[in-house]
Amino acid sequence: MNRFVKKYATPFVTGFFVISAVSGTALFFHWQPGLFHSMHAWLSMVLLVPFVLHMWRNWPQFLGYFRSRTMLVACGISVLAAVAFMVTTGHRGGNPAQRLFPILTHAPLTDLAPLLHATPDELAARLTHTGYAVRSTDETLDEIAAAAGQKSNDVLLKILPQHGGGGGRHR
Repeated sequence: MNRFVKKYATPFVTGFFVISAVSGTALFFHWQPGLFHSMHAWLSMVLLVPFVLHMWRNWPQFLGYFRSRTMLVACGISVLAAVAFMVTTGHRGGNPAQRLFPILTHAPLTDLAPLLHATPDELAARLTHTGYAVRSTDETLDEIAAAAGQKSNDVLLKILPQHGGGGGRHR
C-alpha cells in the first residue's frame, strides 16, 4: 500500500484536480452544464481519495507549513471567503422546485391551468380521474390535498403534463 501511495497519490491528485478545475470553470461560465455538472460533482468526490492518501504520505511536511503564519493566514482567508459566500448567496442555491412548488400549490386551479397548458376544468378532470374530490376550480391544490389527506406536492405532480421529450407543446 505504501508503495502505491508513494507512486500514485500525487499524480492522481493532479489529474483529478485538473478535471475539477476544467469542469468547475465550465460550470462557472455556464458552458454545457448538463455535460459538466455530474462529472464535476462525482469526480470531485473521487479527488478526495488520492488527496487523503497524498496528505497521509506527506503529513510531516504538511505540518511544517503550519509553523509559519502564511498557512494560518491563507486558511483563515479561505474560511472567511467560504462563509461570505454562504451568507450572501446561500439562499439562492438548492433545488428550485423547493421554492416553486409552494407557489404553485397555493394557486387556485384557475390560475394554475394556463401554466400547465390546460383549462381549469381539464385540471379538475385530471384530479377527479386520479381520485381527488374537486368542488370548484377556485380551490387550490393545498385545499384539494388537505381534503384527501395527501401532500400538496404529490397532487401537483399528478397534474403536471407528461412529455416524452419530443420538443413539442406539452399537453
